Amino acid sequence: MTEDAGFIKVTAPSVHVGVNALPVTVSESFWVLAIALLAMGAHSASPRAPGGAPASYPFTFETLQAQAKRLAAAPYAPQHSSLPAGLDKLSPEQYRSIRFNPDADIWRAEKLPFRLELLRAGNNLQTAVTVSTVEDGVAQDVVATPAMFEMASTPQQRVPTLKQLGKVSLPLSGFRIRSQINSKKIWDEFLVFQGASYFRAVAKNLLYGLSARGLAINTAEPTGEEFPSFTHFWIERPAPHASSIVIYALLESESTTGAYRFTVQPGDETLTDVELTLYPRTEMRVVGIAPLTSMFLFDETNRGRLDDYRPEVHDSDGLQITAKSGEHVFRQLANPIKLQVSTFTTTAPEGFGLVQRSRAQSDFQDFENLYERRPSAWIEPTSEWGSGSVELVEIPSGRESNDNIVAFWRPAQTLTPGHPAHFAYRIVWNAEPALPKSLGKTIATRSGASLDGKRRVFLLDFVGAGEKIDGLHLDLTASAGKISNASLVSNLAMHGLRAGFEIDPDGADLIELRLRIMRGDHPVTETWLYRWTST
Repeated sequence: MTEDAGFIKVTAPSVHVGVNALPVTVSESFWVLAIALLAMGAHSASPRAPGGAPASYPFTFETLQAQAKRLAAAPYAPQHSSLPAGLDKLSPEQYRSIRFNPDADIWRAEKLPFRLELLRAGNNLQTAVTVSTVEDGVAQDVVATPAMFEMASTPQQRVPTLKQLGKVSLPLSGFRIRSQINSKKIWDEFLVFQGASYFRAVAKNLLYGLSARGLAINTAEPTGEEFPSFTHFWIERPAPHASSIVIYALLESESTTGAYRFTVQPGDETLTDVELTLYPRTEMRVVGIAPLTSMFLFDETNRGRLDDYRPEVHDSDGLQITAKSGEHVFRQLANPIKLQVSTFTTTAPEGFGLVQRSRAQSDFQDFENLYERRPSAWIEPTSEWGSGSVELVEIPSGRESNDNIVAFWRPAQTLTPGHPAHFAYRIVWNAEPALPKSLGKTIATRSGASLDGKRRVFLLDFVGAGEKIDGLHLDLTASAGKISNASLVSNLAMHGLRAGFEIDPDGADLIELRLRIMRGDHPVTETWLYRWTST
């Protein structure tokens, strides 16, 4: 175990963690019937305040930072929204059927490279957010009029028309951005902000999977997790030939406020540059910077305890880290019986992320969810982060609808009121973060019982380091138990290498395993890490 790839076990089975509060997938297909819209004239997306008067005001990142600092000096006062008159007459099913009309896309008529769509708030009266557009340093709040939406109708229900709602403003929960990322003929959704501080993005030919968040507070702490929320977004009107779009956001919670700027460039890799300043209201000891949230149900190592026809089910299968020392680490994810927290590195890494390495349809045999097309997300610090650690939280889960994996950077220093904290980083959304050429990577981990049932057998497949074993040896360690029958052979079928070994727990309940393939003192593969538990 090295300093830059170390691990510390912390368990807290009684912790209440609300990580599963992920926003509902916003790209799911639906059929809608537009009703009573033609009588309202053209779909206007002009940002106007109620009563028709534009709500315009100067806006810059500096004014947003000043607003966040001013709010942090006052006690937290969450806003509680309620459905406007008319909307509260709809049944939950009717309200859920309301969808944004693509014909009302903001900037649709201006032939710009991006289009903005609004997402209505849920009928559970969640706190609504404000969405504004910015042009030439002037912001205007967008009013979500009924003319921008359409609602499904069913023969069994008498549905009030949206026209009957008059000029009411629909409460919003977020927005999505579309661009011609895959085809010049199709405006695909590639970015969505919705729910607390969650956001997701995809690159070309990929589908939504894991999420990012603006901030994580007290994740896996016995006191319970605090979920900050983006309460106001400002979106810059893009130039006619812009390759990126700029989004600003105000974050609020009991513990802090924050001013955020996101610069998002979609493509073969979608790049999200994040700049943020936090203004703590209270002392913040457990803070997660650049948090990622994903789902891992099972793979070849633990599918035995879950009755499922598919070989694997996950949005991500590993945590990848490039340490300052140059060591490349791959930590296989797990769905544990008890909540687990692992800590890696003592200084800010070159990068880290949750990755999806299973890329064949046969890995999942799931024609509906297409897990093989879920993106990876790679975090690269672009400012000085100081000392701290990458933390991985693995939460027990029995359903693939639960996001049970969280990874983030935890600063060693406690954040305190009166001391703003600045961070900057890039998120690269792609199929998989690249490793240095000639460095082998783990593409499969398999585990099962030995013939006598007393030991665990592990088989690891590596590609990228050739298939010849001459001059190679295993660097293999275990924190407990007894290793035996270690082997390294060529895997000619995939032009790679296969490492194998057996571990006798010898009474241990938890064993940290570490393996890499070496040529002399030089690694030819990344470092594979795995946490084995007895239950």
